[in-house]
Amino acid sequence: MGDFFQSGSVATLPRLAYSGLRVLEERLLEFTKNKPAALILPCHRQDLKSDSFRKILSTISTCYFLQKVVVGLDAATRDDYLYAREVLRCLPQKAFLLWNDGLKVQQFLQELKNAGLFTGIPGKGRNFWLCCGYVLTDPTTRILISHDCDILTYDRELLVRVLYPVTHPHFGFDFCKGYSARFSERLHGRLMRLMFTPLIRAMECVVGYHDFIRYLDSFRYPLAGEVAINTDFASRTEVAPDWGVEVALLAEARRLLTQDAICQVEFSERYDHKHQQLLPEDCSRGLAKSAFDVAKCIFYRAASEGIRFDQSVFDAILTSYQRRSQETIRSFEACADINCLCFDRYEEEVATTAFTRSIRLAAKAYLEEPWNSPWLPSWNRVFSAFPSALTALIDAAEIVNA
Repeated sequence: MGDFFQSGSVATLPRLAYSGLRVLEERLLEFTKNKPAALILPCHRQDLKSDSFRKILSTISTCYFLQKVVVGLDAATRDDYLYAREVLRCLPQKAFLLWNDGLKVQQFLQELKNAGLFTGIPGKGRNFWLCCGYVLTDPTTRILISHDCDILTYDRELLVRVLYPVTHPHFGFDFCKGYSARFSERLHGRLMRLMFTPLIRAMECVVGYHDFIRYLDSFRYPLAGEVAINTDFASRTEVAPDWGVEVALLAEARRLLTQDAICQVEFSERYDHKHQQLLPEDCSRGLAKSAFDVAKCIFYRAASEGIRFDQSVFDAILTSYQRRSQETIRSFEACADINCLCFDRYEEEVATTAFTRSIRLAAKAYLEEPWNSPWLPSWNRVFSAFPSALTALIDAAEIVNA
């Protein structure tokens, strides 16, 4: 029996049947006539020539409910940029390329700095933010959808199901987060399973019940990169420049939207992607760096919601986290066993030790500068402070086909 039980404070739309996909797609074609949709792909050069990215582009080429595709290319050489320009020409949709390390984008970012605006550091969040800004230069686009570029199990159902709730004319959703079970021959999603959820519940144990903590804990997979939003929200939201981007978007949705405008949707039976290395002794790279960025974002956003932190509170949170993470490992060991999946308890414990270090460093970073919320400004603010930004951003993108 499919699970359609509603828990938490966010409307949950589960995937109960695959057979309705064609019907949903036909409806989506009608919905997007009044709400044109653009797909944003924040792409790192490591994913550009991968089999997964080629499969993604091949699938997108058959999705006629998308009117526009914007690819943000990070850490790329000129050869990478030229390659990306060529492969995007296979798309029937209007396709645009932002070479984030290219001269035009760098000049644009420098102009924003000169205008006194924070532009952050290179990372997934800034890539997403730049692509959002470019989409917003076209007032006809109404809906924006984004997902990662390393998905191994990608198909059109992801796009259909994540887009559907925000394009439907009567549902009233402005923000939709995707989720799916993450496993192959073993359980995946370590950052979510072993860091995010135990940390959130440790915070609730220490600071007590809080609407913001309950809200974050209501999402089945809050760190998922699959999200659809309307462009009005996109123009008003502030974005974290790093791996905290997903948490920041959830926090901004709660700040800017009513609760009944937010939902989450299950988009596939199983999800798998390229997995980051843990590098447990190095919090500047890999999954440990992602854990640091996510934890820091949680702390800053929780503080903005009125939760007070000091060293004693963080000490208590870390103590509670360590206990809860061990309980979590036991639960997932049983989950893997009953589903005949591989499970390495030692690897899980190494991960929680590394995540404890990342959380401790994130707490230290917050205590050193509790007033310094490092968010990229909303595009409404950018266009207001720097009126020529609209023209400059349009000029910074390569029109691959139109």
